[in-house]
This record gives sequence, C-alpha cells and structure tokens, in this order.
Amino acid sequence: MTLTNYWWLLIYLAAAGGILSYAAPRTRVPVLGEMKEVWSWPAVGILIFPYAVWAMNRTYFGDTEAYRAAFQNAPAALGELSTYLTRTTKDQGFSVLTVLIKCIIGNSDKLFFLLIAAFQLFCVVYFFRKYSTDFLLCLFMFVVSTDYLSWMFNGMRQFIAVCICLFSLELALKKKYVLAVLLILLASTIHGSALLMIPIIFIVQGKAWNGRTLIMLAGIVVAILCIDQFTPWLDEMLSDTQYSDMITSEIWTNDDGTNLLRVLFYSIPAILSLVGKRYVDAENSPLLNLCVNCAACTSFLYLLSAFSSGIYIGRLPIYTTLPGYAAVPWLIDNMFTKESAKLVRMGLIAGFLMFFYYQMHFTWALL
Repeated sequence: MTLTNYWWLLIYLAAAGGILSYAAPRTRVPVLGEMKEVWSWPAVGILIFPYAVWAMNRTYFGDTEAYRAAFQNAPAALGELSTYLTRTTKDQGFSVLTVLIKCIIGNSDKLFFLLIAAFQLFCVVYFFRKYSTDFLLCLFMFVVSTDYLSWMFNGMRQFIAVCICLFSLELALKKKYVLAVLLILLASTIHGSALLMIPIIFIVQGKAWNGRTLIMLAGIVVAILCIDQFTPWLDEMLSDTQYSDMITSEIWTNDDGTNLLRVLFYSIPAILSLVGKRYVDAENSPLLNLCVNCAACTSFLYLLSAFSSGIYIGRLPIYTTLPGYAAVPWLIDNMFTKESAKLVRMGLIAGFLMFFYYQMHFTWALL
C-alpha cells in the first residue's frame, strides 16, 4: 500500500478517527498519580496502522533513498560491525541500530522502514494518549502540520532521537534527571542534535513562562541581534551530523531561514498559552507547565531559525513541538466557554488544513 494520493492522510484520519472516537473502548491508566481515561491500545493501533504502512512503502521522498542505500550497504553480520563503524564516524548509534536490525530481518529495506516507523508512531501516540486531554486532536496536528511526512518520510534518523527524547521529558516530570540525561545521551548517538535536550529538560520545568523560559527568549533575541557571530558557531556544531548536507522541509529557498509563515504557524500553541496564562497558572499542573514551556521553546527556536539557518537551527524545534501540541486541547477547553471552545477548535482545525494545503501544494508540489 503506497501513498500516492496525499489526501488519504486526512481522509483516513477523519473517517477512522471519527468512528473510533465514539465506538472505541476506553481504559484507565495512571498519569502522575491520577487515573485518566484513554483510548485502548487496539483502537490506537487501528488508527495509526496505515501511517506505518505508508512510511514503509514510501519512495523517492526526501532522503528516503539515502537511507535505503545505507541499509542495503550495511553488513548483515555482527562480526563486521567494528569494521563498518570505522567507515561511519558520525551518529554511530544509528549505524549500530541498522546493523542489529539487518541481522534480524535480513536485507528487506521495507521491513526496516516499517520497524522504524512503528517505533516512532508508538512513541508519538504513547505521549499524546497519556499526556494530552484529546489524543485525536493531537494526532491530527502531528499529521496535518506535515510533521508526519517531514520527519517519518524524510528526517527519519533525527526523529528517532526525538522520539527517544519524549521519554526523557516523562522522566524529567518524575524528577528522574539522571535517567533523563542518560536517555538523551543515548539519543545523541542517533543524532547529535539531541544534546539540545539536556538544557531543555531543565528550562521547561517549573511555572509556565517562568524566568528560565524568559531568559531563553532573551538569549534568542541576543542571538538574532548578533546573528553574524552566533550562526556560524551553531551551524558548525550541527554540521557534524549526518544531516549537514541533506534537504529537509525547513529549507525554503537558498537557506534564507525558516519561512515566517511556518514560524507563526508553529507558534500557535505558545501564543494560545500566553493569552491564557492565568488559566495555566491557576491549574498549576507540572505536566501542563512543561508542555506550555515546550511550546514556548518551539516558538523561540523557530524565530531564531527565521533569521539564521533553516537547515540547521530549523531542525531543532521538533524536539519540543510534540509536547507543545499536547497542551493545546487543554488550553482550548479551559480558556473558553463550551460553545466558544467548539468554535476555537473548528478554527484551529481549519487553520491546520490551510497550512497542510499550502505546504503540500505550494511548497512541495505534492497536491
């Protein structure tokens, strides 16, 4: 099942999601000491299964063929691993992972893509299912924002690191910082940019829009003002990864920085949380505060990338984008009256659909 008509991304999500949201059984799980009703795992599996299959069967999308060639050229025996690593000096964790998978499944690149996609989708839905008040809306934002295509069809290696780092945020919520840092270090062997999460897990702790978050904003502003000195340093740091010469969705034209429309679009959760800060403060939930601060970090990093490099800096916000999505349903439901919340939710959905069409038609020419 190859995805040739990208409208199916929306059609299936709307049809299956609509049916399952009413008909699927629910279960209760503990979340930070409280019981929460969530979708059952079989229902989640039905909803995400086609997205894993579409990722498995993708062809000629972004850096897919580079990953396919790397897998096919990797050794299929553990005895050859040490020699192979001498030829792949960057992001060796991914090289080790590739060889281990190939030793188990053989030379099937499609099965390789399926296993990676299944892991990535599991991490995404695990986080949304457990920590968001509206799992389906968050998954909608992930798919319709084109993050699904950008990262699972294209930036696959970095997104593995992103998914691992989602669990580091969970550990940080439980104050298990040593384990969180160790997990980030593991993710950094897959993609070096994961090291950004070490300061992030401390910045996003505490009250929403707290002093540490504002200091980060001040640092971003200083970096923008001193961009000629700042950008070469950060670009050089990030260029020491396998992604240094690959095209991603963050490159618009001649690397003039991230498009301002994208910056505004990905700032929606942060703007919403800032407008409704008094509601967030009244709730004073460690989980909500963390997700709101992640949304703020996403906005700040995209703002910096607009004035510098979409290639390098524009890759970094994905580490905090998904937790930012998780805050949106709570914000809508608690900032507005019941009727107003319905209108805001419809407006949010409409805005994401317009961005989807803009990205898919005008930027990527896929629709």
